[in-house]
Amino acid sequence: MKKACKWYSVCPMRRFFERGRLERKWIIEYCRGDYKRCVRYRLEEAGTPHPDNLLPNGEMIELSK
Repeated sequence: MKKACKWYSVCPMRRFFERGRLERKWIIEYCRGDYKRCVRYRLEEAGTPHPDNLLPNGEMIELSK
């Protein structure tokens, strides 16, 4: 498996996955896969604020708190 994204430890995607609110496919495909394709990664690298419910592919999801 590839090295994880450097932002993984603080990314809401990790928290959502660990709480069973996000499918494993997101972690495998982006966080531990080709994370440079991740919209969240690119925004973080650019210093651009983004919402917690923004998926790695750029779609927004509804997540209850």
